[in-house]
Amino acid sequence: MAKIYATGRRKASIAKVWLTPGSGNMSINGLSLDAWLGGLEAKKLRVKQPLALTKQDTSVDIVATTLGGGFGGQADALRHGISRALVKFNPELKAILKPEGMMTRDSRVVERKKPGKRKARRSRQFSKR
Repeated sequence: MAKIYATGRRKASIAKVWLTPGSGNMSINGLSLDAWLGGLEAKKLRVKQPLALTKQDTSVDIVATTLGGGFGGQADALRHGISRALVKFNPELKAILKPEGMMTRDSRVVERKKPGKRKARRSRQFSKR
């Protein structure tokens, strides 16, 4: 079977995911998941979540590249991309992934800074005198 390609997005991050039937190997930016995320265990679990839910963690190999944003956004983009690739691989898995919110792109992004404000909504400190 040929490689299956899917793209995942979150904040400013993009993950390009190639999925092939295999033995459960995962390579992100040329590194293993442990080398890529280091000690960030919660983010590793988020990346593996679609594979664990669909019980595909030992039956598919994943090669991915991520760019933009930080580790948190990239991990969530990778999770989205893996979910989309799994549905292309087996359309019946959509019934498992969609109720868990894995198929929907998380569209929350940082609000832009407004003029006259210190941040997006934070005003300057009021001075009585």
